[in-house]
Amino acid sequence: MEILVVDHPLVADRLRTLRDATTDTAGFRAAMDALGTMLCYEAFRTIPTEQVDVRTPVADTRGTAVAGTPLVVPVLRAGLGLLEPATRLLPGAQVGFVGLARDEDSHLPVSYLCSLPDDLAGRHVVVLDPMLATGGSLVATLESLAERGAAGVVVVCVLCAPEGVETTRASGLAATLVTAAIDKRLDDDAFIVPGLGDAGDRLFGPR
Repeated sequence: MEILVVDHPLVADRLRTLRDATTDTAGFRAAMDALGTMLCYEAFRTIPTEQVDVRTPVADTRGTAVAGTPLVVPVLRAGLGLLEPATRLLPGAQVGFVGLARDEDSHLPVSYLCSLPDDLAGRHVVVLDPMLATGGSLVATLESLAERGAAGVVVVCVLCAPEGVETTRASGLAATLVTAAIDKRLDDDAFIVPGLGDAGDRLFGPR
């Protein structure tokens, strides 16, 4: 499993805003959008392309175009905070959805939605999962994608905990993680420390 920690001053600045407990909902959404744009830009670096003919105002030339129809998969509900920047960069992408809730006692993921194409062989798939904590939700998502033939999935995470990284690596599922930071640890409630709290709550309000 490859891990890319995006080391850029603007990434660090937006992450600071997300971490700050005094950032209100509007500010959190704006910072998530900006940070998501930068992370998705890196995640799309390996997207398949093809050469096509282009006519400029003065001559014929060759240009680069995205090949095929990539699939973007936000993990609900926090993943929706990264969907707009992803589709803004890649407007032709198809969107699938995976809904996973965390059991607050066991900290294990409980599936309530899986809306994905049946055949993902040869497709470029990018998962949007802002918080990689225990790794259970991401592994469940990667398993669903692998069952449909997806390989070499790219995952965009705002933050990762070492425990989640290790769980994902131990699963043996092929994935590349693109993230702003790997934090220190999980606390007893399986929240990332220092983290930024519950990303879904801070984006959309408590459930």
